[in-house]
Amino acid sequence: MLAFLYLFVCSLDVLSSAFQLAGGKVAGDIFKDNAILSNPVAGLVVGILVTVLVQSSSTSTSIIVSMVSSGLLEVSSAIPIIMGSNIGTSVTNTIVALMQSGDRTDFRRAFAGATVHDCFNWLSVLVLLPLEAATGYLHHVTGLVVASFNIRGGRDAPDLLKIITEPFTKLIIQLDKSVITSIAIGDESLRNHSLIQIWCNPDPVEASTMSRAEANASQTHGNVTMEKCNHIFVDTVLPDLAVGLILLAGSLMLLCTCLILLVKMLNSLLKGQVAKVIQKVINTDLPAPFTWVTGYFAMVVGAGMTFIVQSSSVFTSAITPLIGLGVISIERAYPLTLGSNIGTTTTAILAALASPKEKLSSSFQIALCHFFFNISGILLWYPLPCMRLPIRMAKALGKRTAKYRWFAVLYLLVCFLLLPSLVFGISMAGWQAMVGVGAPFGALLAFVLLVNVLQNRSPGRLPKWLQTWEFLPHWMHSLKPLDRLITRATLCYARPEPRSPQLPARVFLEELPPATPSPRLALPAHHNATRL
Repeated sequence: MLAFLYLFVCSLDVLSSAFQLAGGKVAGDIFKDNAILSNPVAGLVVGILVTVLVQSSSTSTSIIVSMVSSGLLEVSSAIPIIMGSNIGTSVTNTIVALMQSGDRTDFRRAFAGATVHDCFNWLSVLVLLPLEAATGYLHHVTGLVVASFNIRGGRDAPDLLKIITEPFTKLIIQLDKSVITSIAIGDESLRNHSLIQIWCNPDPVEASTMSRAEANASQTHGNVTMEKCNHIFVDTVLPDLAVGLILLAGSLMLLCTCLILLVKMLNSLLKGQVAKVIQKVINTDLPAPFTWVTGYFAMVVGAGMTFIVQSSSVFTSAITPLIGLGVISIERAYPLTLGSNIGTTTTAILAALASPKEKLSSSFQIALCHFFFNISGILLWYPLPCMRLPIRMAKALGKRTAKYRWFAVLYLLVCFLLLPSLVFGISMAGWQAMVGVGAPFGALLAFVLLVNVLQNRSPGRLPKWLQTWEFLPHWMHSLKPLDRLITRATLCYARPEPRSPQLPARVFLEELPPATPSPRLALPAHHNATRL
């Protein structure tokens, strides 16, 4: 199991490198247009798209730091991009949840556990981005903190996980990430240079200015003798895009294989009493006077674990299969995920403290903006139980994806690619176009949400025709027509679900509570997913 977990983490690292090879220069070009980035909504969308393209919030944050410290971008313009990178980084564990689509019950829980991160980030941005645009509170607060401390450069954050994974991942691929940063800050000299690193020692900066042909021809550059890197693609003649696609296919195959085998192993290990004991330990609250502290303790655990593994994506992706199996409830996974958000910002703060003197204050302020954004989101969506909307939204998404499995892929494409691209396109036309399109759409969305709430809580207050959505065409209020269309188009007729025996009238079925383990995990074979 430890071996598969190791390969799973390594595959995430290689997946990030593959995305950077395939889309890194595009990401650099997106960052280059400073006129667009001055628009907060466009900045947010750029943060999402770039982080999805490079599959690493730390890479996109480091590009932003370089741009701010070189004077190409103001800190106030960088804050929406940081918010966007926070949303973009949650795509990884949503992809991991797709690997549990074989069992509907497990898939419902896994997808809900993965999307609780997305829902928290989206809700936080919807509230805090307009607030920041109107008041600039994050910019002012972090500016005061930076001014009040006598900050000195320190040591870099400890890469505890990379010490273990790098010996393996460095044999597959090594990247020169300075090429993406250089393109982003407008240095066109590296435009035609490959991201694949060829020379590793002693001075990779000088080596990065050499073309692939020059590098392969000689092992000396000026008076410096360099050592060739030792990875599979060091002598390849393939372009970066081809290498990126090869690595993308390979890393996804390894990711899927490791995850499926991990889930199978966990299924066989965590059976009967063992599952019950683990569930009780993880999901039980602290004794009576301190019950409210349990969630905050889980946040500390999440922050600590993320700090150790140096990646929120790795931590949230690792707990997603456990949520799917029912070992961790979504109510417990929520504070763990919030803690993970805090943990990844502390890593950025330590990395900022290791910056050169001229970059120190700007990089530290951006890292603090990231930290205070997450703290503000937690204060909004966690302390009051009635305000924990991300849990309810994630459960609704989980139920929908368990019923229509294709909905998970549609959700990924719409939320992380199509919607950001559409908003980015409109934002390029200016703020008048944004207001003209956004205001009617926002008003319609608010109206639909209000009607939905009233339909569930007090339908009597609505006109009779508005108490249900039946007056609309069927395709506008149900996914069944689209489901039939997709099923017919893909010819993927699913195996019929086993039906319960016919029940007498007036007997009602109740869904299992979310903390109940998977039927295959802890219950005998004759139990199904419902009980009387």
